[in-house]
Amino acid sequence: MHSWEGDPPQQPAPDYGSAGARTDLSPDRSIDPRAGSWRILVAICTGILVALVLAAGIARGAFADITRLLTPHTKSEPASLAQLSQHEIESLNHQMAQQQAELLLERDINHYGGANDEIAARVDGWRGRIQLRPQLNSLITTALNSNDLRVRVAGMEVDLAAMNMAKTPKSAARLREQAQNSDRPQRVWALWGLGLLGNRGVETEKASQILAAQLHDSDPEVRHWAVEGLAYLGTDESITPLLQTLHEDSSPVVRERAACSLARLGMLTQVQRRSAVPALLAFADDSSLDSPTHTWIFQALRDITGQNLPSEISAWRSWYSSSSGE
Repeated sequence: MHSWEGDPPQQPAPDYGSAGARTDLSPDRSIDPRAGSWRILVAICTGILVALVLAAGIARGAFADITRLLTPHTKSEPASLAQLSQHEIESLNHQMAQQQAELLLERDINHYGGANDEIAARVDGWRGRIQLRPQLNSLITTALNSNDLRVRVAGMEVDLAAMNMAKTPKSAARLREQAQNSDRPQRVWALWGLGLLGNRGVETEKASQILAAQLHDSDPEVRHWAVEGLAYLGTDESITPLLQTLHEDSSPVVRERAACSLARLGMLTQVQRRSAVPALLAFADDSSLDSPTHTWIFQALRDITGQNLPSEISAWRSWYSSSSGE
């Protein structure tokens, strides 16, 4: 479908011949259908009608294709090849570190091939050169909620670079000190950083010990961020303290975050999350827990297993028995 600029060009008038342009015909005078000019006129009119019908059909077909693509019920239609383009790769070296980080993280979130590798190759050079401006901060948040753990890793790496946090034992030691002996804002920041560094292999066991210990702090905000740190630490040892927090913490906010961490958040794998199902089933059958906690437990079970069962322990135990072969 063309889009004209200004008026469309005028088409030349058909040449009907001298008889076709006659002006001396009176209303009661008939035209001889055998005349050549009349046959030409009929053929032209017929052709015009056919063309209009065909054009209308094509237009309807094209519009149907457009509306088909625009409906929310159709299958995904790729807009382009999901690959970092050569043009983008070549232009990266001419961009500031902030622009590189924002472009590559956006592409990685959208699963463009090559973006994750480019982030891995460049992120250490971004440390101290990028800042948590609104756009980058939003991209990091989106990456940390991706359904792809590789994208979550990229989000953590970019976050560490933006916080100018070196992935070294010295950085981890400083964070452990802050997590125990600083005021609340510094402790919160340190707990988050310990989770990220520990996931990246920097003194993971020590990070786990500090984070688990902070789950018993008197400040619920500190406990909340200890939960977040454990979720992003993502070790097998993180699961038990998260379950204990869901069952025992006095703060509904902290209990909810523990349930979310077991179900979806952080760096636990699907296999690790499934290992929490037996404990969650026991919690669902525990009458000492309040109604909101039971709601979060059943939500966690649905998120982990993909089963859309009612909030009834009998239904869940029946499913678990059949699915585990017991």
